Formats: sequence, structure tokens, C-alpha cells
Amino acid sequence: MKLPLFPLQSIFFPGETVPLHIFEDRYKQLINDCREEAITFGIPVFIDNTISYGTEVQLVEVVTTYESGEMDVVCVARQVFRILSFENRMEGRLYAGGDVEFLDLVYDADDPMREEVLQKIETLYRLMEVPFTKIPPKQFNSYSLAHKMGLSFQQEYELLQIPKESDRLAFIKSHLETTIRVLQEVNRTKTIIDQNGHFKNFDPLDFKNFKI
Repeated sequence: MKLPLFPLQSIFFPGETVPLHIFEDRYKQLINDCREEAITFGIPVFIDNTISYGTEVQLVEVVTTYESGEMDVVCVARQVFRILSFENRMEGRLYAGGDVEFLDLVYDADDPMREEVLQKIETLYRLMEVPFTKIPPKQFNSYSLAHKMGLSFQQEYELLQIPKESDRLAFIKSHLETTIRVLQEVNRTKTIIDQNGHFKNFDPLDFKNFKI
């Protein structure tokens, strides 16, 4: 399938709201084409000077149009794709485009797995002393809090490329377990530091049990 392409150094997951400020002429043309022809476009992730994967998005609303022609728009992310070919300008247009192949996303995770990951996210938030709003397992998926669990940009990009939900949750679970261990160690270290300078009550040792 051929899609108009709007490369960004950003990652958007399916179902996510995508707010964009449009100021370049080529993307003003793209948004106008979306309005008039009801087409979608792709946002490939620019990473390591390459574009290989991205997310298809659909225009939902043009919130503001400025005198300069610049726009604030809201889109919604839909499907993840892999880029097969890229052209800097689509025929007759100012913006880029290319052939893409959509990933077949499989939602195969069960409630216990979602619950386990949710509990680890809650533990992470508690260690960070950040409020956490509980989510029912049935309403939770790997994309729900993807930007809010401390994943690096590279890790988010890896997550975007995983087609199976069970594998995505396993990836997130592994990250959370590592992060939680680090935070617990940091908190333990802080406790030790806080104890420095305080009088301690040590239990006396029974010398008669010593052996040399």
C-alpha cells in the first residue's frame, strides 16, 4: 500500500492521540489532502538516521488554523507498518510517500498476564512516589502506558516492532523488573545514607560462642 509519509523523531502507538503543529508547506498540503480526500498518512520513526517502521495516522480534527496557514491538528494512530520504499516527493505533491506493509498485530494476552504487568507498573509508580490510577486488566494493553513506564526511545521503537501482544507484555515486564530492582537498590542506598550520623543500638555479642 502507498502512503503519504511525515517522518518524525517520535513514536506513536496504535490508539494514541497524536497532536501535531503543522507549519511546513508540504505538510499543510498533506493535511488539506487528508481533509478533502479522507486519506490517512504514515509517521515513520526517524532513528539512527533511518526510517524503517512507523504508524499510520488518521486526521481527526483541525483545531486551529493561523493566518500564516499553520495549523494545530489532532490525529489518531492506527496501524504499525514497515517501509518497503521511500520517495522524497509523491507524484504531483510536495510531501514524501512510499510503499508500506502493515504488521499483523495479534492480541493474544490473557487477563492474568495483563494483571501481572499492571501490578509491576503500580509497584514502579509507588517506588517513584507517583500517583497511579488503577486500570481494569480487560481495559489494559501493551500500548496503554507505553510512554509512562520509563522506556527509552530505543526500547519504545523495539516495542513498536513486536507484532504479538503476549511478546509485547513480556518485553515490558522484563523492563519493569529491571527498573524496579534498580529503584529498590537506590532506595536502600538512600536509607543507608540517611542513617549515617545517627546513634545505633547494636545487640551485644556473646563472646563464649566465638571460635578461633
